[in-house]
Amino acid sequence: MSTAPDYRSTLNLPDTAFPMRGDLPRREPGWVEAWNDTRDGGGLYQRLRAARRGAPLFVLHDGPPYANGVLHIGHAVNNILKDMVVKSKQLAGFDARFVPGWDCHGLPIENAVEKAHGRHLSRDEMQARSRAYATEQIAQQMADRQRLGVIGQWERPYRTMDFANEAAEIRAFKRVIERGFVYRGLKPVYWCFDCGSSLAEFEIEYADKGSQTLDVGFLCAEPDKLAAAFGVPAIDGEAFAVIWTTTAWTIPANQALNLHPELEYALVATARGHLVLAASLVDTCLERYGLAGRVVATTRGEKLGGIAFHHPLAQVDAGFDRLAPVYLADYATAEDGTGLVHSAPAYGVDDFVSCTAHGMQVEEILNPVQGNGHYAADFPLFGGQDIWQAVPHIIDTLRQAGRLFASGPLTHSYPHCWRHKTPVIYRAAAQWFIRMDEGAGVFTRDKAPRTLRQMALEAIEATAFYPESGRARLRDMIANRPDWCISRQRSWGVPLPFFLHQETGELHPRTMEILDQAAATVEQGGVEAWSRASTEDILGPDDAPQYRKSSDILEVWFDSGSTFFHVLRGSHAGGAHASGPEADLYLEGHDQHRGWFHSSLLLGCALEGRAPYRGLLTHGFTVDGQGRKMSKSLGNIIEIREFAKDPGAEIARLWCASTDYAGDPPIDKKILARVVDSYRRMRNTLRFLLANVSDFDAARDALPLGELLEIDRWALAHAAQLQGEILAHYAAFEFHPVVAKLQLLCSEDLGAFYLDVLKDRLYTTAPASRARRSAQTALWHILQAMLRWMAPFLSFTAEEAWKVLDGGDSIFAETYWTFAAPDTALLARWARLRELRDMVNKEIEALRSAGGVGSSLQAHVKISVPAADHALLESLGEDLKFVLITSTVELARGDALAIEVRASTASKCERCWHWRDDVGHDAAHPGLCGRCTSNLFGAGETRRVA
Repeated sequence: MSTAPDYRSTLNLPDTAFPMRGDLPRREPGWVEAWNDTRDGGGLYQRLRAARRGAPLFVLHDGPPYANGVLHIGHAVNNILKDMVVKSKQLAGFDARFVPGWDCHGLPIENAVEKAHGRHLSRDEMQARSRAYATEQIAQQMADRQRLGVIGQWERPYRTMDFANEAAEIRAFKRVIERGFVYRGLKPVYWCFDCGSSLAEFEIEYADKGSQTLDVGFLCAEPDKLAAAFGVPAIDGEAFAVIWTTTAWTIPANQALNLHPELEYALVATARGHLVLAASLVDTCLERYGLAGRVVATTRGEKLGGIAFHHPLAQVDAGFDRLAPVYLADYATAEDGTGLVHSAPAYGVDDFVSCTAHGMQVEEILNPVQGNGHYAADFPLFGGQDIWQAVPHIIDTLRQAGRLFASGPLTHSYPHCWRHKTPVIYRAAAQWFIRMDEGAGVFTRDKAPRTLRQMALEAIEATAFYPESGRARLRDMIANRPDWCISRQRSWGVPLPFFLHQETGELHPRTMEILDQAAATVEQGGVEAWSRASTEDILGPDDAPQYRKSSDILEVWFDSGSTFFHVLRGSHAGGAHASGPEADLYLEGHDQHRGWFHSSLLLGCALEGRAPYRGLLTHGFTVDGQGRKMSKSLGNIIEIREFAKDPGAEIARLWCASTDYAGDPPIDKKILARVVDSYRRMRNTLRFLLANVSDFDAARDALPLGELLEIDRWALAHAAQLQGEILAHYAAFEFHPVVAKLQLLCSEDLGAFYLDVLKDRLYTTAPASRARRSAQTALWHILQAMLRWMAPFLSFTAEEAWKVLDGGDSIFAETYWTFAAPDTALLARWARLRELRDMVNKEIEALRSAGGVGSSLQAHVKISVPAADHALLESLGEDLKFVLITSTVELARGDALAIEVRASTASKCERCWHWRDDVGHDAAHPGLCGRCTSNLFGAGETRRVA
């Protein structure tokens, strides 16, 4: 009994060690371990440095995350974007440097320690516990960052708490002093009661807050002057300047009133006395007060300057029996309120500037609010009370005194601490500042030729922004920001190594030498060593009694903002450009326009007169599928370690790469399901390519490119054109278009066209035939290029495929593939052929859906086309049927395109599945067509095009 021939075994069926399933959560840790294995000649990062020795440098400086807390998908976005940038530059031939870093000082660390150990730790204990806590957090976060597939100098990252960095930061501070930017002053600064410290502009965010509005009357102490200013003989009865405010707690500290010199003010007669109001707001105000009134006279604000009014609580308590003079100031407007502004100079920058400009001495400024948010214990009426809780008491007291004209609720945008999310205030405190504009600094030795604001604005124009909208945002912040308050009243941080005279408050005359001594001390034993040093240890027994040692620290933005100086030019010297900006790129969330980008710019300009970066890239913040910000309270946060367990870090990378980072990238289960499907399509495409070159040795089997079949030459031309687009996107740090183009390549250009056409030639022709080697040559080139295109984002998969294809050290040691310039004429020719093919496929699919044919190979196609298309199709000769994936094609010339499809009446070849009239022509092989007998036993068929 004979058995049917096994023709399947005669096919060149694809085979590869590259599995269909990625099994990412299980296999990714192995790649991470291999990349970070330093036993044989260093880890992958160091091997990549060796591979690029002497190449142009590209430096992405890591914005140090706080060493505090578990990393989540938002952190993943930042880390993956950085990694994609570095890897894409590495593949472009650069020596692409990335040294991971951590911000280790400051309030977030102290808060965590206080939560665990209480709020009354000694300075020494706080510092010791903070260093230990940060060390522990870094180890945890490093594992998470590595798990994402991020390649960097993990064996030697930078930490702002490393002794060398702490010391170099003090030296950077000394240089800022020498350049004339540092001074000490009493100014209102943002103050957080939860932090117990001043805050920088960078640490403020705005959120809605409910407040009580107050219209408060200040009784005129000089009615004759007021009458004269309005040009009336006299004022009968009481007269009030009425102010409007949303900060009731500042009323007890009032010391002046502000009016705009050019604004028109009205004297209005009412049942409650004469009221001074902005003329344009009279009707609105009277309606709010429930009063009828008559405008007696009007005058410009400049006429009212200097007139004194009583504090509204003067008659309630002698402690408030003081006068509030009218000062003229441009910030008083008639946009809302009454057009008059009450001034508490300790609690507002504009108020402070106005009062001091009008001669008020700093020591005269009232500052009853303590650092904990309570009025001083001896403050009249409200002593010891929390200022927010005192508001109802203040309002009631004003009402009982007859000075409250109106009050009501208001929800408005208000500054909050970006850590505690609680309202902050402006509070006058003696602090150290970096000056933005002209003015004197302490111990100036090498004064900068221009102001810090001027240099920073110029540096912004010399910086590239991704996206470009970031330029205006940073420019506006720099143009309008006040002086930078750099001192903090905390324990864990780089010290301000100052000694202040007990009586005068002046710095010790040897301050600049002391800074050097402090740096040397810190370099040996960290900030703890300086903290333990006594005043006598530093100044000696003669000076010590006259001076007190400052316990302030530099704010943490000085730490991170100066990392280009104490890391790229210090602890990791050689990893930055020798001249010009040290880094090519800083990359962080868009909130860092007011944070790290901002502080780095100011310090770069203060130290060097330029920015420390050549470009800034910003990304949005992760939201869920409903557009809600990720938060613990909503329960929609995804931790990196959980994501790595399912569906895997590679999916996080693909999701990140496929999303426009300029917006807020959304993520949920449905979105991830689409990403997983996309990954599978790309992986399957890779597997097909790898499987079909598994028996291909490029050195032995590759054909010269000029000898490839036409469709193979088209495939390489298309790949060359696509690579040009992809590399342009990478150069502009645009990742989602790369993913979109690769998805289209896999599904349409390869999957639905080229590979579909190629299968017959790959599987049925002789293994070493020119036809098959031509196809394999093209696939090998495409695979080489494609692995490099996807390596920046599908890093684990590209590395895995590279080991199967090449076996070399790493795909990241390679550079982008080299193609000849794309043949534009060939691309145009095949663009039209594909259009015609799509039209044919549409007709075949209609017949197949109706049950007329089982597959396109069963179809007989007749195409009638005009002359130009006829010549095009005719040029393919017998290979036209392979392009259309039909068994037979009948071509005719006609006036218009017409396509007819019917089922073939021929027999089906058992090996190639084509329907041909010559099936059974060889009695020894009755199930084979002539093509297959030739390919198996003869000279093989000739292919010219496809």
